[in-house]
Amino acid sequence: MANFVRDILTTLSYEPEPAEALKAEGEELVRLDQRLAGFNQGAARRVALSIRPSDCSVWDGNPRDVPGLSYESCRSLIDSIAQEDGNRIPVLVRRSAPGADQPYELLVGSRRRFSVNWLNHNGRPEVRLNALVVEMSDEEAFRLADIENREREDITELDRARSYQRAVDRFYGGVQSRMAEALSLSNSQLSRLLSLALMPDDVVNAFATKAELRVRHSEVLTPLLRRPEQRLQVLAAASQIAEEQQRLAASGERMITAATVLTRLRSATRTDQPAGAETPIVVGGVQVGKVRLAKDGIALDVQVADDQNLDEMLTALGRVITETRALSAAA
Repeated sequence: MANFVRDILTTLSYEPEPAEALKAEGEELVRLDQRLAGFNQGAARRVALSIRPSDCSVWDGNPRDVPGLSYESCRSLIDSIAQEDGNRIPVLVRRSAPGADQPYELLVGSRRRFSVNWLNHNGRPEVRLNALVVEMSDEEAFRLADIENREREDITELDRARSYQRAVDRFYGGVQSRMAEALSLSNSQLSRLLSLALMPDDVVNAFATKAELRVRHSEVLTPLLRRPEQRLQVLAAASQIAEEQQRLAASGERMITAATVLTRLRSATRTDQPAGAETPIVVGGVQVGKVRLAKDGIALDVQVADDQNLDEMLTALGRVITETRALSAAA
């Protein structure tokens, strides 16, 4: 089973490639086999075929920003596929539900599908999209796409975070701990990504590109956005910065860096919290303690019940400590 994908592709006729390219291709094929094996995808459950890009719709659970794909962003892949008369690494599809407009649904391989489609409309109508048909549930498809996309530099943290936000209710019943376990993430890692997903559009637009808005930025901005007065101040500053970014982009000038954007957004707020003021720690709608700035750091007062979910407690503690630090830094 470990060599299923590679065996399929040996039947395709390609010109010899340099040793380094063949090595990279082999490594990627091995990784694909290993991932499919992890989802109980035996060889008997896979079918290899060549299809037209128009034969498959893109599954709506994929975290990639498909409309954002362009010739410029896929240029090297388009050139490679053109030289090889097809994509060496197959995309993954599954059969669509009865009555669907396309027979297949694309799970993994949006860039490869876009590239073949571009070639079909630009002088290479004979190029086909090499695909593997697999049997997967929505939740399995989401996990597989997430594994692959974590390795892709062109998947922004914001795209990934927003896909997680949609998935937590859709696949995991709104239970973050279930999702974190399924994706091999800690609860705190997932919480930070979900906070990033909630960044208002005004804040996102203040950054030169959405790729520049990172989890570390949301960790500073989230506590400010949770307080009504400071939220208004942040959003007003973000709108002004976004207008400046548009003018700079239109004139071809260097846009405002992410570090400067963050500094300006923080500077737009003021902290009215007096020294020693306490912030409640709430878990599941119940206050379990309080936190305050102390002389040499942060002081916590927490009461842990016998039946308290420790993962939820630790996540709440991490969040309130981060917020308190951010407010102290913004003061």
